[in-house]
Amino acid sequence: MTTQQIDTSLVPYQLLNEEGQLVGPMPDLGPSPSETLLGFYRAMSQARIFSNKIIALQRQGRATTFGSLLGQEATAVGLAVPLQPQDWLATSYREIASHIVKGVPLTTLIYSFRGFTPSYPRETHCLPIQIVIGTQMLHAVGLAMGAKLSGDPAVAVGVCGDGATSEGDFNEALNFAGVFQAPVVLVVQNNGWAISVPRHRQSAAPSFAARGLGFGIPSHLVDGNDILAVYDVMRQAVERARSGAGPTLIETLTYRIGAHTTADDPTRYRDAQEVASWQGKDPITRLRRLLFSQEILTEAQDQEMQRELEDEINQAASEALAMPPNAPEAFFDWMGEGLSPRLQAQREDLLHYMRQRQDGRE
Repeated sequence: MTTQQIDTSLVPYQLLNEEGQLVGPMPDLGPSPSETLLGFYRAMSQARIFSNKIIALQRQGRATTFGSLLGQEATAVGLAVPLQPQDWLATSYREIASHIVKGVPLTTLIYSFRGFTPSYPRETHCLPIQIVIGTQMLHAVGLAMGAKLSGDPAVAVGVCGDGATSEGDFNEALNFAGVFQAPVVLVVQNNGWAISVPRHRQSAAPSFAARGLGFGIPSHLVDGNDILAVYDVMRQAVERARSGAGPTLIETLTYRIGAHTTADDPTRYRDAQEVASWQGKDPITRLRRLLFSQEILTEAQDQEMQRELEDEINQAASEALAMPPNAPEAFFDWMGEGLSPRLQAQREDLLHYMRQRQDGRE
């Protein structure tokens, strides 16, 4: 499969089936394929443990609203692994694993889910998680266009959910990417539901990937629970963008096993049998079966890895929970390189109010 073709079929690209069996050629995994596969598995397992930890903290009142990552780990990891340090990543809240792969510290991410503004390391080239639906796709295209104009050999990746494809920003991003041949890869994680709105109510197109055709963008439909397929198509798309051949649109078919967020009750609108059928397509179980069958991983090694990841995330959570909260006026520091006169005045008003409150308490 090459990224030069336009694939609008309803048969998603797959290399690893639900039983963990290879149904296509193993993609290029570098000089140490076994280590690469173990890295995939570790990153996916880490994402699931991270998700469970934040949900537990939210239930304890120590974290804010959180969107479960359960069932979507293959896409989030697979799309980030092919990226180089200079490449940009702009995502929604369901791609935490992508940020971890790109080097954003666990403590930074956990601190953000306490409701505070963390300092993302600049060298990760990750934009903070976007909550406003779809706007990050324009940001990704803008970053790609800027890199192209400056001669920077960077690729930008924008990731959104299926619900965001109904936003004007998504379509504007596709149009700009196609017209200006931006070095960008736009990924749609189609997890079946935009909160309580099913996929068939989002678009009459046979697939979201088919939307790329109208904007002159090569597109692919991929099994989003098959990390080998996601990695393979993503790797080719990133190479294509870096070579100057332009953008690619990728739709990954996956499923949101958990609730939309911790504020949601999916039993009110989803059929339990549908959820159960997708649980049988679990991306982590699928890769574990492959690793076991090829004797790359044993049960004992797997258990030890899970314990290490639990300890790592628990330690990061302890550190993040011990970090002091942002000062109330700190959010002004993240508005831009400098503050306009109006924002400066607003900041002074806030500081004045805070001083008055402090004087009143004293």
